[in-house]
Amino acid sequence: MEYIRAFIVGGLICTVGQVLIDRTKLTPARIMVLYVTSGVVLGALGLYEPLVEFAGAGATTPLSGFGFLLADGVKKAVEEKGLLGALTGGLTAGAAGITAAVVFAFLAALIAKPKDKT
Repeated sequence: MEYIRAFIVGGLICTVGQVLIDRTKLTPARIMVLYVTSGVVLGALGLYEPLVEFAGAGATTPLSGFGFLLADGVKKAVEEKGLLGALTGGLTAGAAGITAAVVFAFLAALIAKPKDKT
């Protein structure tokens, strides 16, 4: 049942993104920023945590989950270190994911043969 909940919630989050791409003039980059900031805002309001508990990876894997991770990291770091935690908490919480993204993007760049769209 856990996999089904993750699939449905993650699929709905991705479906909203696809609808935004198809039906609006928003660029994919702006939609990505929208997802990250919505994860931060929903996490700060305490609304994203119940979704993570319900859907697991279906809520933490999309970009909104990354925003939630940043907000949660900042919140915990501020509790431990004070105001300095506001600057370090998000990066500390997301360090593994950021590192993986950079490494795999680099490997993909080595393998791929990019071309202009024209």
